[in-house]
Amino acid sequence: MKYFEFTTVNPCYCRFVAAVRRISILAAAPRQLFRMCFRVVRFLPMRPISLILPALLLAATALAASQKSLDIYSIDVEGGQATLIVSPSGQSMLVDTGFPGFQGRDADRIAAVAKNVGLKQIDYVLITHYHRDHVGGVPQLADRIKIGTFIDHGPAKLDDPDVARGDYNSYMGVLPKAKHLVVKPGDKIPLKGVDIKVLSGAGEHITTPLPGAGQPNPLCASEPAAVPDLGENARSIGMLFTYGKFRFLDLGDLTKKKELELACPENLLGMVDVYLVTHHGLDLSNAKALVHAVHPRVAIMNNGAHKGGRPAAWQIVHDSPGLEDLWQLHYALDAGKDHNVPEQFIANLEEKNDAGNYIKVTANTDGTFTVLNTRNNFEKSYKK
Repeated sequence: MKYFEFTTVNPCYCRFVAAVRRISILAAAPRQLFRMCFRVVRFLPMRPISLILPALLLAATALAASQKSLDIYSIDVEGGQATLIVSPSGQSMLVDTGFPGFQGRDADRIAAVAKNVGLKQIDYVLITHYHRDHVGGVPQLADRIKIGTFIDHGPAKLDDPDVARGDYNSYMGVLPKAKHLVVKPGDKIPLKGVDIKVLSGAGEHITTPLPGAGQPNPLCASEPAAVPDLGENARSIGMLFTYGKFRFLDLGDLTKKKELELACPENLLGMVDVYLVTHHGLDLSNAKALVHAVHPRVAIMNNGAHKGGRPAAWQIVHDSPGLEDLWQLHYALDAGKDHNVPEQFIANLEEKNDAGNYIKVTANTDGTFTVLNTRNNFEKSYKK
């Protein structure tokens, strides 16, 4: 009996390897999958392998399907926030909705990404706080896609001059059309397939270190005292997303005093893989004692052409120990070349003719992840 030979001239082998490699790439686990399949085929006779090839590929496809990723889409809403999370379970959560107006620009961009992902509804829409660039897009978005549950920190602080009563009232008008959940620090958000811990909300924050955290933070001694903030920014919902060994931190628009309460005198959060730069990269946020303590491997700044991306905040993030790359949604036109990353890491370069390109993170349970710039399809992978 003639046995299968491991050579590239064997047509059966060629078809098998090509198919397995395609499936492996989709599964984001090429070596594991390829080695498994190679062990199966290396000693099989040539004729039987041609008969069982479909079954082998079916098994490989099933393995690929079982190794789903956590996908994070940082959508361009011109200096506001709209971060779409799609869990391995297929459930979805949108963090904030961008601005109102502009002929529905922000709602259209969010709905377009959701459609491309294959979502028929957004299971959860979480509003970090009630400023226009975060809550303003709710009514227009609700007209475009079904929303399952709204999540927020409770009533707005209406004496904050930056809270537009019209936007807040519009949100309250949409609220009865879906379920409503109010969360507080320490709560878990019930998105299936990923652990989401609420760190802050309504001016309060966790007081017990997260697992593995709680170490004294030496950076606190040199951190300047922060000015108290009684407005909505300081009431932002902050969250830590954990998927296996992967950790993603989003603190909304928390300002420095609240950031430092999470980082000093002990670091209550530990270290993270991806850090969504707080408050679009404004100087009111991004205290060095917090940013450097969480030690991100990658940071994503959801700035606009003229909003966020301030040089001092940019520099703090850029200089964070262990940071491999900083990605930006926009080239910060007011910051100059020295305070912008190389163009390949920027999703939108121009203020005019803005295509609304987004940045996507694809994360795996082993802590590895890939970041994609949809403007130029530049992609970079990060190992644990």
